[in-house]
Amino acid sequence: MNIHEYQAKALLKGFGAPVAEGVAILSADEAAAAAKQLPGPLYVVKSQIHAGGRGKGKFKELGPDAKGGVRLAKSIDEVVAHAKDMLGNTLVTAQTGDAGKQVNRLYIEDGADISRELYCSLLVDRSVGRVAFVVSTEGGMDIEAVAHDTPEKIHTIAIDPATGVTADDLAKISAALALEGVAVEDAKSLFPVLYKAFNEKDMALLEINPLIVMTNGHLRVLDAKVSFDGNALFRHDDIRALRDETEEDSKEIEASKWDLAYVALDGNIGCMVNGAGLAMATMDIIKLYGKEPANFCDVGGGAGKEKVAAAFKIITADPKVEGILVNIFGGIMKCDVIAEGVIAAVKEVGLKVPLVVRLEGTNVDLGKKLLNESGLAITAADDLDDAAKKIVAAVKGA
Repeated sequence: MNIHEYQAKALLKGFGAPVAEGVAILSADEAAAAAKQLPGPLYVVKSQIHAGGRGKGKFKELGPDAKGGVRLAKSIDEVVAHAKDMLGNTLVTAQTGDAGKQVNRLYIEDGADISRELYCSLLVDRSVGRVAFVVSTEGGMDIEAVAHDTPEKIHTIAIDPATGVTADDLAKISAALALEGVAVEDAKSLFPVLYKAFNEKDMALLEINPLIVMTNGHLRVLDAKVSFDGNALFRHDDIRALRDETEEDSKEIEASKWDLAYVALDGNIGCMVNGAGLAMATMDIIKLYGKEPANFCDVGGGAGKEKVAAAFKIITADPKVEGILVNIFGGIMKCDVIAEGVIAAVKEVGLKVPLVVRLEGTNVDLGKKLLNESGLAITAADDLDDAAKKIVAAVKGA
C-alpha cells in the first residue's frame, strides 16, 4: 500500500525526522489560508499523486509549456494561482504512463535553502536478508539512471537486526554521503529514526529523494515516498486509514476484497491462474507468442467457487481485455471448482471475448466435463503451450 508524500512526512515527523512545515489541501479555496500558516516567503506547491517524477511531469490540459507538478511560489497569490492551475487536472509523469493521474490534493510546504541534494532509501535487501540503506550523493535525480551511468556512486549498507544502526553503520552512511559538520551530528539521530520507522510500520520501501543538506548545514527530509507490506496491514489500523483508493485501480481494489493477488497491466489478454510462478510463466508464454497480458491474477491454492467467479468478473470488467486464458494446475485447488466458478461467472456477466481454459491435476476430468457440458463458448487446451497458442490466435482472429 502506498501513501501520499504529506502523509509520509507526517509519519516520519512523528518518529522525530526533520521535515518542513506544510499543509495539505483539497481545493484551491483552501490555498491562501494554508500558505498563511507557513513562515514563507518561499513556498512549494506539490501535486499529491502516487507516482514519482512530479516535478518533470506535464499537465495534459495545460499544454507542453506549462510548469510541472511541483512549483515554487514567492507569494501567497502565486500559491493560489498554482493551486487553481493544478487541482483537477491530469499530471503525466514517467511513472504514470500516458494516461496520467488526476491531481485531487496538493501539499503546500515551506521552502528550504538547499546546499546539496542527496539520495537515501531503505528496503529489504533479499541477497543478505536484511534491511539496508541505499544512499548516494546524486540526490534529486532518477536513481535508476544513476545506477546505470555511475553505479559506483550508489552505496548499500545492510543493517544487522540484532544490533540496529550502529556507530560503524552511521560512519559508513555519512562517508558515502560525504557529510560534514553538523550534518554528521544530524545523521546520528536521523538514520536510526528512519530504520525504526521502517521496521515498526512494516514498510516495504522508504525513499527520500532528495534528502537535503541546507545552507545552515543541517539535514532535512525534502521528499518522502513510502509503501507498506500489504500482508502486515492488519497490525496497523493507523496506516490503513491513510489509504487513498482514488489513486488505485478499481479492479485491484475489488480484488483485494476477495484476497486475490491482482495487478492490472497494459496488455489485452486476461489471465486467471493459481500460483504466482504459474502466473508468471503464463504471462511469459503469452508474450512469446506475440501478445501482452492484461493482468497478473493469482486466485491462490484454496479458492472456492465464489472467489473464482469474482476473479473472472474483475478480468472481464477490463475494457482492454480481448481474450481470457484460464490456466489451472489442480493441487489443493480442484479443477471442478475452477470450472464451476468460471461457468457461474460467464452465465452472470456474459462472454464477449474468446475464452481458453487449460486444466490439469485434481479432478481434471470432472472439470473438463463440466466445461464441455456447459453449452458455453469455451475452448479447451491440452497444455500451457497449446493454451497460449489458442488464445493468441483467437485474439488475432477477432
